[in-house]
Amino acid sequence: MQQVENMIEQKCFRLLSKAHKFGATDLHMIPNEENYIYYFKKNSQMFEAGKLPLNLGERIISFFKFLSSLDISEKRKPQSGSFQQVFNSHKFSFRVSTLPSIFRKESMVIRLQLHDNAKIIHSLSLFRDATEKIVDLANNRQGLILFVGPTGSGKSTTMYSLTKYCAENLNRHVISLEDPVENSQSHLLQIQVNERSGVTYSAGLKAILRHSPDVIMIGEIRDESTAKAAIQAALTGHLVVSTIHAKDGVGSLYRLLDLGVTTEELKQTIIGIVTQRLVVASAEIDSELSAVFEILSDDLLEEAFHSMLLGKTYRIPYPLSLSYQIERGVREGVIEKG
Repeated sequence: MQQVENMIEQKCFRLLSKAHKFGATDLHMIPNEENYIYYFKKNSQMFEAGKLPLNLGERIISFFKFLSSLDISEKRKPQSGSFQQVFNSHKFSFRVSTLPSIFRKESMVIRLQLHDNAKIIHSLSLFRDATEKIVDLANNRQGLILFVGPTGSGKSTTMYSLTKYCAENLNRHVISLEDPVENSQSHLLQIQVNERSGVTYSAGLKAILRHSPDVIMIGEIRDESTAKAAIQAALTGHLVVSTIHAKDGVGSLYRLLDLGVTTEELKQTIIGIVTQRLVVASAEIDSELSAVFEILSDDLLEEAFHSMLLGKTYRIPYPLSLSYQIERGVREGVIEKG
């Protein structure tokens, strides 16, 4: 029995090592009627990497659930957690998420992140003027800064980079409230939501405020409780940064309204909304992913609020839009066409 468990453990870590060497950001294990197919995700594309027998795939998923402190016996409900592991002298954080499928088997995805690897804010984009605007937003002492985009658009990376700037360049005390903590960061004090232990967003925020933070990071606004926590933190005179899933900046405002935030609360708290997408830098640079940003702040944000009150659709001026930034990059030869 012990020999089988050791074999499963070795297989799991070889799988992660293989994904790391491939340069994958995610490892997906997806079941069908006959086997598990595992994929590596890189530059927003899925690459089939191999197949596993169903029983082996189930054992591997159970082992990763064990490492992530998840309920191994629960296979009917989605679960998420994280664990850390060292590869080639580098410490990695792995975010694990499971999902039940119609084949009565679980699907699993693991996000691979280098531990304590928050990037320098100005290295995120090919256009320094965009990151300068984001840095300007961080110079505020209070208000809410939102990072907007679909899954995999780099929102969390940008948010961690901005909190790193706040801690190291502005000497601010930064505390995060995350569910779960995706990536351990030395520049901030990280608190993990644990509703079983009574650490809800509301209770966590109250505890955080007693520690005199300058900046509060809320991992993601996903429901009414997190939206309320973000607004409350901003209204108490703190700078708050968070992410939210929406198509663009205006879409995030309507999303917050759907979550019970009032228009007046939005106007009182939001100082900037950063919509972003990832693009592939040209081969002449490094062929790696880079971010492009569309930023709603100051007069543009006021115009967006005014249009909302009038029931009109607001569109950011084209030269400031994501589409223009991408066109500009292709034209200047710094972004791969298509």
